[in-house]
Amino acid sequence: MEIRNLTLSFGLQTIFDNVSLSLPENEKIGIVGVNGAGKTTLFKLLLKELEPDRGTIYFPNKNRMSYLPQVITSEIPSLDITVFDYLLTARPIAKLQKKIEETYLDMSTKSPKEQDKLLKKIEKYQEELDYYEPLKAESELLKILEGFNFDDKLLDQKLSELSGGQKSKVAFAKLLYSKPDFILLDEPTNHLDEKTKNYVMNYLNKYDGTIYVISHDVAFLNAVTTKTLFIDKRHHTMELFDGNYQKYERIKKERAERQLKEYEIQEKERKKLEEIIARYIHGNEKKAKIAKDREKKLARLLENEIVIEKKEKTAHLDLKANRESTLFPIKLENVSFKYDKAAKRNLLYKISFEIPRGERFLIVGENGVGKSTLLKLIVGELIPDQGNVIIGPKTDIAYYAQEHEHLDLNKNIAENLSDYNLSDRELFGILGKFLFTKDERFKKVKTLSPGERARLALAKLTLKKANVLILDEPTNHLDPETQKIIADNIKSFAGTILLVSHNADFVDQLSINRTLILPEGRCAYYDKETVKYYEKRNEEKK
Repeated sequence: MEIRNLTLSFGLQTIFDNVSLSLPENEKIGIVGVNGAGKTTLFKLLLKELEPDRGTIYFPNKNRMSYLPQVITSEIPSLDITVFDYLLTARPIAKLQKKIEETYLDMSTKSPKEQDKLLKKIEKYQEELDYYEPLKAESELLKILEGFNFDDKLLDQKLSELSGGQKSKVAFAKLLYSKPDFILLDEPTNHLDEKTKNYVMNYLNKYDGTIYVISHDVAFLNAVTTKTLFIDKRHHTMELFDGNYQKYERIKKERAERQLKEYEIQEKERKKLEEIIARYIHGNEKKAKIAKDREKKLARLLENEIVIEKKEKTAHLDLKANRESTLFPIKLENVSFKYDKAAKRNLLYKISFEIPRGERFLIVGENGVGKSTLLKLIVGELIPDQGNVIIGPKTDIAYYAQEHEHLDLNKNIAENLSDYNLSDRELFGILGKFLFTKDERFKKVKTLSPGERARLALAKLTLKKANVLILDEPTNHLDPETQKIIADNIKSFAGTILLVSHNADFVDQLSINRTLILPEGRCAYYDKETVKYYEKRNEEKK
């Protein structure tokens, strides 16, 4: 792929500035950079969803490009068809076979000249049909279904009945089965358990084609990628590195260390030259001549000046509560719920627990067992079919939704924070803490990357000053450094926390007290290995 003089801006914000770069074919390229650098924007340019201000992106012979976005929306329509039927649409085998049959039938009524044209049409259809390997397709799909731990129950479900995590897995399975020659993956491991992730890594390692992957999952990048494309938010450029993320990090570190040594030598020489100039410039003719000579050397030094760049800023999360809640802020009594009221089986059945003030309470379970639904019942977005959700007096809840549903996509950043009556000074302060500039306050939320939306949702969370935090997958879309900042702040938060997360390493930093395991609804004292065991066991049931 050739990128030539690529330039793109959104209003006053420059994303890419005259970027020219050659990316080799049939490589697995990890795309890295801070949130908001332009990683997802690059994908939108490749997909022709955006047009650059100037420049071109040229990639020949890639007519079967498939894309897995971070957030599944229209890519999984809420159609009244089963998961299995939806997966079958990934390869247009039946359509191509029908076209061939219809064209043969059409030939019988045509002249010899017209028949020759139709034969060429049939050859084209047959060539495309052969690409999708109709004789092997069924066994290939079954292998993928096994790798993703899909069972008959899930395959028979309607698309409209799937949870967000299930939709992501179905979209990923469909992408692999579609047999693309160019794959774009944006945070592909967000909803994958360890077993499925290992299958996907093995599948992609054997894949014969081009892969571009955006991910904050370092282990995944190290296992899959062969090259690393760094998108530099500060300079609006790109640079390609040979090797996986680990090698990229080593090269960057060695480069920084070498640059620091060169900078120290430069500064030592600069200081020496400036001292000589200051001492001799007003002296006799001989000394003044020496000073003039040193001035020329200093000018040459400054022409090639080495500048040590400041470390990238990180988000600053400050979680504080306005007041203390009651002794038991949340209590559930035999809560049951199902979306389809005519269904025989409940999604959640007789869930009971109470959370004392200050507890860190974790909910785990496979995708689709009702983790997010349970949180929505607690915050009042859904009403239980049976049982009671009791919120104690003086309980102030701040809810972080997994897909940031509480952000108004059609409003800008500042408008999304308007409920808090912030002065300009306070607004600029909160924007700075979450790495938004003053000018960016006018950006529409729908133009933000998922990582930027996550930071905006976290900003709203801090402004609530709540004493109970309800968090649904808060580390999705965030870089490892920001994840650590969140973990440190949650750990020191004085209030109560109710959390859904598949990120075992993140969870382990939070001093979790108890774990609710769904679907059985059993509470147990927190243990990292136990959580991993149940996540794996539940996934194997799929």
